[in-house]
Amino acid sequence: MRRTISAHWSKSLILLVLLPFFAVPQGKAQFLEAGGIIGLSNYRGDLSNNSVGLYLKETKGSFGAFASYHFNDFLALRLGGQFGTISGTDANSPSEEIRSRNLSFRSILVEGSLLAEFYIPGFEPYNLNKPLSPYIFAGIAGTYFNPQTEFAGEKVSLQPLGTEGQSMAGFGAKYSRVAFSVPFGLGVKFAVTDLLNVGLELGLRRSFSDYLDDVSGAYVAYDQLLAGNGPLAAALGNRTGELLGTEPLIVETGTPRGDQARGDWYYVLGLTVSWNFLDNGLVGGRGRNTRRQGCQTF
Repeated sequence: MRRTISAHWSKSLILLVLLPFFAVPQGKAQFLEAGGIIGLSNYRGDLSNNSVGLYLKETKGSFGAFASYHFNDFLALRLGGQFGTISGTDANSPSEEIRSRNLSFRSILVEGSLLAEFYIPGFEPYNLNKPLSPYIFAGIAGTYFNPQTEFAGEKVSLQPLGTEGQSMAGFGAKYSRVAFSVPFGLGVKFAVTDLLNVGLELGLRRSFSDYLDDVSGAYVAYDQLLAGNGPLAAALGNRTGELLGTEPLIVETGTPRGDQARGDWYYVLGLTVSWNFLDNGLVGGRGRNTRRQGCQTF
């Protein structure tokens, strides 16, 4: 039943994104825009104080590229790719209880997205008719992630281990490292010339995976996890004893390990630079626009 509802919701979102392009008549300013974005990325989830907020000290770099087709002054369809990094650690939390959990992660994010951009007053760089415009965007995306942590001086990928009992009898399969997500946000774009744009954009991504940080459900008792998934999974499933310098603490299977939120979030803030592929007036466009005013000359 849940899969049926999710599939229906996904189809509805796709139709919502694409509907404006069929419902709104096309204007004269149709052109292709291509460019890049460079900036910062961050995350909110189980290892950002149990999804209470995000930590600025965990901000990492991000960059990407995109191509947009502008149907008119107000609507564009954008295909993009984004690469970034997110991280989190319980050591950042002001709560002693959360710090004692002693979990941490770092993950790359590789995203491909299809977005609808809505320019509020309208954006038309041709002859700099409408050179400045705020905009909002929303769409769909697929995101690849691979949470890792440091243990004994080495980086360890967490998903193959099954730190919450994944792949053991009664615990389900290992989670996928590719997640469906919904990106949305806002920005502002300025045409420096009718060919060159600069801008600033803030994007939020609601992931439909709660495992960007490898934490979601409940603990599995150390001995049970040791027998089922091996010593490395048992050591990284419960790291409180490692922090305290003691033997692994006894935690019953089913004790909450993550928070109650059912999906992780990540954010991208970046500067954009893009190029418009249109007639910039060098072949007479500006001249034609100027000659429309005043008396005709011979």
